[in-house]
Amino acid sequence: MKIGFIGLGNMGQGMADNLLNKGADLMVFTRSKEKISVMKQKGAKGASSLEQISKDTELIFICLPDIETSIQIVKGIKRYSNNVKIVSDHSTVSLQTSIESHRLLKEKGVSFLDAPISGGPTGAKDGTLSIMVGGNLDDYTMALPYYEMMGTKVKYMGNTGAGTAMKLINQLLTAVHTTAAAEAISLANAVGITIKDAMEILSVSFGNSTMLERSAPIIRDKSYIGSPAPARNLIKDIHIVTELAKDFNLSLPLIKSTEILFDQYRNMGKEMEDIAGIIQLFEKNKE
Repeated sequence: MKIGFIGLGNMGQGMADNLLNKGADLMVFTRSKEKISVMKQKGAKGASSLEQISKDTELIFICLPDIETSIQIVKGIKRYSNNVKIVSDHSTVSLQTSIESHRLLKEKGVSFLDAPISGGPTGAKDGTLSIMVGGNLDDYTMALPYYEMMGTKVKYMGNTGAGTAMKLINQLLTAVHTTAAAEAISLANAVGITIKDAMEILSVSFGNSTMLERSAPIIRDKSYIGSPAPARNLIKDIHIVTELAKDFNLSLPLIKSTEILFDQYRNMGKEMEDIAGIIQLFEKNKE
């Protein structure tokens, strides 16, 4: 199949590289002409416009920063597509966005898969992402060989929206666990237990978590600047989760409290710093 990839950001670049390196007939499009040029030097085809990639490819993967951009690109593909059979959206968006994307593309006879990802830029680069997919099973089966070029854990979750819903569940836990990890390390700091000593115990105890293991060295080194996981991205996802909870009339007090804390973190001017830096909110009055 002729494969298209739209969006060469922190995640999309690694994903596109893996598709190309593992034999996909790849065309790329993004706002940066420089990034397109680099991909062409690697052997990919470069699209000069959304119209071109929509007309010249059959399966398009998109990985974009926000809901507005995702819908805009989906509408563009719908407008210009000739041979596109499937669009797979790897962005973290709302459940309603995925349902609307499916509806829009169906009007043009194009299938839609919501296929958000987890694993961060490192997973994207290494081809070790987790990919959770919602949509038609036959479409998923067609896209599966390409998903397996980008990820090591690919799971069909169910009908349209199921992949997005699973990602939002993951983001709820990511946000809450990151905040809890920062609280725990803040308490350890206060009582004079070093992060190194605390992690020797916590890493083999019930209190351990992936986000604690990630956060501890970042907090120890105070390496918050230039992060591949800035708070801005998680704040966006937290707001999507809390809106989804409202839609289903669910009371989710932990994510709501986390939302308030990360909004405060953003208001401190820290939205581009690492998510683990939320500890600065708890220790801002520390001498």
